[in-house]
Amino acid sequence: MQDDNIYKVIEVVGSSSESLDDAIRTGIEKAGRTVKHLRWFQVTDTRGHIEDGKVAHFQVSMKIGFRVEE
Repeated sequence: MQDDNIYKVIEVVGSSSESLDDAIRTGIEKAGRTVKHLRWFQVTDTRGHIEDGKVAHFQVSMKIGFRVEE
């Protein structure tokens, strides 16, 4: 019989001056340093900062699910 997995969800904000993609990857990578068994993510919000008429910084809010150990 296969065990049913149980998941918890955390919310994090990744940021980057490069891109939305980099903000997502940075947020997940840093969360993975302290939380084990990350399995999925869902972007819930995006925003940025504008300086001199140009995008200067990206922020991505996301939910990250991880498997709970027994």
